[in-house]
Amino acid sequence: MSTAASPRGGWSLALLGLVRYRVIVILAATLVIAATFVPGFFDARTLSLGIDRVATMGLIAIGLTVVLIAGQLDLSGGAILALSGIAAVGLQEPLGQIPAAFVGLGVGLLAGCVNGVLVVILRINSLVATLASMLLFRAVCHLITDSRPVSGIDPFFGIPLTQPVLGTLSTRVFIFVVLILLLHVWLTRMVSGRNLFAVGSNATSAAASGIRSRWYLFGAFVFSGLMAGIAGVTFGIASNTGSPVFGDTIVLTAIAAVVIGGTRLEGGIGSALGTLGGLLTLAALTTAMEYQSIPAYVQDIVTGAILLLLILLDRLTHARRGTDVSPAALLRRLSSQSGAEHPQETERTPA
Repeated sequence: MSTAASPRGGWSLALLGLVRYRVIVILAATLVIAATFVPGFFDARTLSLGIDRVATMGLIAIGLTVVLIAGQLDLSGGAILALSGIAAVGLQEPLGQIPAAFVGLGVGLLAGCVNGVLVVILRINSLVATLASMLLFRAVCHLITDSRPVSGIDPFFGIPLTQPVLGTLSTRVFIFVVLILLLHVWLTRMVSGRNLFAVGSNATSAAASGIRSRWYLFGAFVFSGLMAGIAGVTFGIASNTGSPVFGDTIVLTAIAAVVIGGTRLEGGIGSALGTLGGLLTLAALTTAMEYQSIPAYVQDIVTGAILLLLILLDRLTHARRGTDVSPAALLRRLSSQSGAEHPQETERTPA
């Protein structure tokens, strides 16, 4: 019986290991496929363009990572992006470019506060609350612009945001990378960051242990709004345009990237580096398929299939989440299993 159980145990552990490190596995597989079908995929310019295209979505994904770890959902990021961009670009003439940019950031912060009030104080389900605020913010965008794009006063003002500052990385990519690394440090090194995981796992138990759960939830929505505001301001200034239709589908893709990166919709589990891996996976996948002239709807099908596969694998292995599947633990288990097989073979020989 033990000889038959060992291979199953090995396969089970291997599956757990693959699921635990799924971001690395999928990112590596995507890079290999992309390099196979796209000539010069690893050229600095191609990589730079691929990363630059996810910088704006990445800023929204940073905020969503915090909200999802807290066990909530925020669908309003795209609408906040549009509203902040319109404020940052449309107010340049009366206020000046720098003050208008700060107003755009303030709009994002205020929108995040509105979401926090709806969810934490009025106790509305976060899906319903942010769906309603998304519709509200989007309607405000159309109302104040008469459903037309607005332009800034200087088309060259935002060019530095798209210029390389570190190798081939543009300024907005640099901003995104710095912010996601800061989030990683906060989540892994700071007590308040670890408290967020406790709130996401069980807000009531966290509150009973002395953690101010409601403040963490409120702060998560404010942070998400601010990140969407930064995304809207940088995108609006870089393109010298604010539009009520900007970011209409960006939130769903950002959520997909965060979930591919290992953050659970139920809360309590997630990481900033996982989100970075999810974003890079989607960027590589999209770049490879665009080079092959694959239609956008097929790209969405592939992204959705990967997302469903990862969620199903996560569900299958959820019951054994406590199992140690670190590389060292896997090697120890494989060694012990191979060591256990030899005595059984020795016992069968005399028979």
